[in-house]
Amino acid sequence: MSIWALSDPHLAFGTPEKTMEAFGPSWDKYAQQIAMNWKKLISAEDLVLLPGDISWAMQLEDALVDLKWIDALPGTKVILRGNHDYWWPSPSKLSKILPPSIHFIQNNTFVWREVAIGGSRLWDTPEYSFHHFIEFQENPKAKVKTSEMLAKEKDEDERIFIRELERLKLSLSQLPKDAKVKIALTHYPPIGANLSPSRASEILEQFKIDICIFGHLHNIRKGTLPFGEARGVKYLFASCDYLDFIPLKVVC
Repeated sequence: MSIWALSDPHLAFGTPEKTMEAFGPSWDKYAQQIAMNWKKLISAEDLVLLPGDISWAMQLEDALVDLKWIDALPGTKVILRGNHDYWWPSPSKLSKILPPSIHFIQNNTFVWREVAIGGSRLWDTPEYSFHHFIEFQENPKAKVKTSEMLAKEKDEDERIFIRELERLKLSLSQLPKDAKVKIALTHYPPIGANLSPSRASEILEQFKIDICIFGHLHNIRKGTLPFGEARGVKYLFASCDYLDFIPLKVVC
């Protein structure tokens, strides 16, 4: 019985016009790559953690096509909402429609054997930046933002980030104290590449989290973001394109 992680699959079976294959050859047949590697590595007895950006769908009906695809793969799965999961409904509705092998984290926890899992999405923060790790691609359709727009966006980002920190505390406070392993899922990285303390990392340390798994970042140059362990927490970056669409085994 093993634990695996794979973030940001950006599935588009329900919205094929949004396939990630439009972002270049590295995403060629990415869903097929995920399925092939998943089936090679993961058994029905395993746990798979997917911290965000599950589906490109805007509507729940379209996302269900992607969720059923995940359900058909081996293992028990736990998902977290990412910034692109616009289809994500209320927790009560989500609990009613999710396929049987999929569970979710939203202001709650999930316990698998003696492993306890909590977390929250987080958001952008000025505490750290990953720009110099990213191979940027020009977007000719990108809207040029004025200084006023950027200032307003910064204020809104901080408001959302503070709210997400409170949600992180709420979830982690519910973790069973006797759990042998405590795992936090966040979509956005909770810490910078140099592993210096951050507002989110201090919360993870407060609740004695063993492992934090996250994604969100794309087009990262291979091998440049190893993250690692700091102050008792192991940080694992699991964006699927960074991992060549191979699930990452979580060492507990």
